[in-house]
Amino acid sequence: MKYVLVTGGVVSGLGKGVTASSIGVVLKDCGLRVTSIKIDPYLNTDAGTMSPFEHGEVFVLDDGGEVDLDLGNYERFLDIKLTRDNNITTGKIYQAVIDKERRGDYLGKTVQVVPHITDEIQEWIERVAMNPVDGTEEPADVCVIELGGTIGDIESMPFIEALGQFSYRVGAGNFCLVHVSLVPVLNVVGEQKTKPTQHSVRGLRGLGLIPDILACRSTQPLEENVKVKLAQFCHVPISNIVNLHDVTNIWHIPLLLRDQKAHEAILKVLDLQCVGKVPRQPKLTEWTERASKFDKLKTPVRIAMVGKYTGLSDSYLSVLKALLHASVALDRKLVVDWVPSCDLEDSAAKETPDAYEKAWDLLKGAHGVLVPGGFGDRGVQGKILAAKYARENNVPYLGICLGMQIAVIEFARSVMKLRGANSTEFDPAAATPCVIFMPEGSKTHMGATMRLGSRTTFFQISTCKSAKLYGNASFVDERHRHRYEVNPDMVPEFEKAGLSFVGKDESGTRMEIIELPNHRFFVGAQFHPEFKSRPGKPSPLFMGLIAAASGQLDHLLQQCCGVVSSPVRRSIPCNGATKQQKLYQNGHVKNGMVNGYFVNGNSILHT
Repeated sequence: MKYVLVTGGVVSGLGKGVTASSIGVVLKDCGLRVTSIKIDPYLNTDAGTMSPFEHGEVFVLDDGGEVDLDLGNYERFLDIKLTRDNNITTGKIYQAVIDKERRGDYLGKTVQVVPHITDEIQEWIERVAMNPVDGTEEPADVCVIELGGTIGDIESMPFIEALGQFSYRVGAGNFCLVHVSLVPVLNVVGEQKTKPTQHSVRGLRGLGLIPDILACRSTQPLEENVKVKLAQFCHVPISNIVNLHDVTNIWHIPLLLRDQKAHEAILKVLDLQCVGKVPRQPKLTEWTERASKFDKLKTPVRIAMVGKYTGLSDSYLSVLKALLHASVALDRKLVVDWVPSCDLEDSAAKETPDAYEKAWDLLKGAHGVLVPGGFGDRGVQGKILAAKYARENNVPYLGICLGMQIAVIEFARSVMKLRGANSTEFDPAAATPCVIFMPEGSKTHMGATMRLGSRTTFFQISTCKSAKLYGNASFVDERHRHRYEVNPDMVPEFEKAGLSFVGKDESGTRMEIIELPNHRFFVGAQFHPEFKSRPGKPSPLFMGLIAAASGQLDHLLQQCCGVVSSPVRRSIPCNGATKQQKLYQNGHVKNGMVNGYFVNGNSILHT
């Protein structure tokens, strides 16, 4: 096993996650199997209880892991499926060590940061790096590790020490360190400054880690004399200094690495440059075409994103990426109008009239409306008004998780005239509780107590839009993250009034997908389809939203229905035999392929 460690210096937010993902893309195109690990030095066990304002979105994996958003970047870029163990946190490491100490595994020794914490980190990395992630039974050739935070942070010191020991442990030729740093330009002087990177590298060396490659972030391409200076003071060859300047879209980053021959530098450090199956020059044909296509898009499609975390786009990162994947596939330039749901409410008309008017202008000017997931009652009434506007004006609507529940509440109030309709999340004493707390949930513990991970949804109506978008599949496996659900006792009333529940779980009592049959496109999903969207395989429901918003839905539905028949459930024919699929502990399928197709239907949507 070979390891590539990506660290960051000077400031946070430089794009270490995209850099690590892009390195993986280039190495994968060189014929290598690649996996990824993200190290987050915070004490939380996972990202599940963290505010989106604090840390961006919580990304959910097939096995139910609630992890850092960078794992979403890894999955999207590398088209792999990771597990919760691919996200290491200080909390997980300390918990594992304390559990061992309580069992007596350390034989009465004094448990210390060195060697016990550092050993646990190294053992965790080695164990997880061997897990297959690409749908085969083969382990990866290279593991790309991203160390969160910035060099010098107190909380990351145990990891720095562990990784220093680890580089010595695996030996020369098996470990490559890529340090991402900033080369700023001061407006007063107007020249690129190398001193921040020099200090960052000096600090890294002082902690026992020596960078093999420098990845320098800058607004403009680095000048040659700047590279010479960096090489001289950071003791890194000029050929190993890579410039990642600002680009029009992040799909250009793997191309920048390739064009500057970063792969050759990495493969040389890892002693892989002479392996026969590894070409020296990755072609990245699909990435080149995709990046170029994105830059040439002219016709806009405007989507109103109605949410409560609109002040930080990373709060909805996967939703944005899924919209982007679908827009590019349908030859449209995505324009996202951020609409704070609070500003749509009647109270805002009195308190902040300018914000109220702006919010409604954005909503009414959009080609489609998307209400993403969320928690808490702030801004809920604004989301209900957005759903009502989309329903009454035949505007394409996609509600995700809470967005689906909002649509149900709005339908109950406006169409069924149930004025007391609400979710018990917002009103525990609601007169008409059309959304209720799930019985298996916990009301005392917040972390990892929701309905999480990949779950199966069975289509009830084969002619519905959702089933057609998934290629007439009889079922789909998508990822969930919720505590509340549509009240199953009220489903007959809803269906009688015209709301169609076209997708349900295996028991038939948990509602997964809703549709309004006579609406142009009004769909709600209890699951999060954005988590499985890929640049070359857009999520079907996002494709439906963008297609409806751009007048292409009928053509798309015809295209989807003519591509692939319904996949087979639970087993894969293998050379005349039947090979049972491996399951996670929660009973969900590990391998996302059925007869060569992803069970979420994504493979049918190449364009």
